[in-house]
Amino acid sequence: MMITETHTKGILNPVKQPDDWFGLKYNMNLYRGCQHRCIYCDSRSECYQIENFDSEVIVKINAVDLLADSLPRKRIRGTIGTGSMNDPYMPVEKQYNLTGGALQVIAKNQFPVHVLTKSDLVLKDLDTLVEINKTFAAVSFTVTTADDDLGKKLEPGAPKVSRRFQAMAQIAGRGIYTGVLLMPLLPMIEDNSENVGAIIQMAADHGASYLLPSFGLTMRDRQREYLYQQLDQHFPGLSTQYRQKFGLRYFAPADDAQKLYDLTREVCDKFGINLSMPKFTPEKISSKASQMKLF
Repeated sequence: MMITETHTKGILNPVKQPDDWFGLKYNMNLYRGCQHRCIYCDSRSECYQIENFDSEVIVKINAVDLLADSLPRKRIRGTIGTGSMNDPYMPVEKQYNLTGGALQVIAKNQFPVHVLTKSDLVLKDLDTLVEINKTFAAVSFTVTTADDDLGKKLEPGAPKVSRRFQAMAQIAGRGIYTGVLLMPLLPMIEDNSENVGAIIQMAADHGASYLLPSFGLTMRDRQREYLYQQLDQHFPGLSTQYRQKFGLRYFAPADDAQKLYDLTREVCDKFGINLSMPKFTPEKISSKASQMKLF
């Protein structure tokens, strides 16, 4: 995959409020494109205008400097999210350490953070996350299947599911909120009680305090076509069933989604796992406090 360096003009984007799912006030994408190559990724959609999504990663090499300049001037302290358009811990992070550098800036300015990832590479920044957690920190791992082999077909560039859960246990052991993003759930592949139950069991075994489920997946233009190509390769005949059942619908729901939700609620209640995550309430930063930090 080609790596291209670039300079960007801005790094923090406001999130429409309220964000009832992830509790974000700001969103931060340090890279453009993604090396995890998940066959269902919504970021391939034409509306996001990311060309060469699967063949090029653009590295915003001035991102950390921009964040260091802009964060002290913010007047509202709110949670900064990572991982909306790409994974902040894809392999290129080993070379550039943009996520690690950004987290250090966030810790210095005492802002909260919510990391969304599919990678155990997040462990390299665990000490920084512990420091941020004096304000608030959460790490959510996307898990759509409990099976490593199936996971490699659906998310070929991402670390194995088992490695994500091992990382989750270490993060939970350091007192940081961590949980599972059970989304998307691919119809006719993952939308069965055995898979969902196994994911919840593994979440409970590895210290998850919350699980956020969405039973189905979005399907837009380029995203849909790429998905069908991959289904033809790995699950012959399944793309035909998708076309017949979902057509051009924006959302492809899981089979018997309500039954799966009821199961999820029942099993999560059993293990003490919440179906919503803790959130940091945005707060004003006084000018006096900001001036004191300068000295």
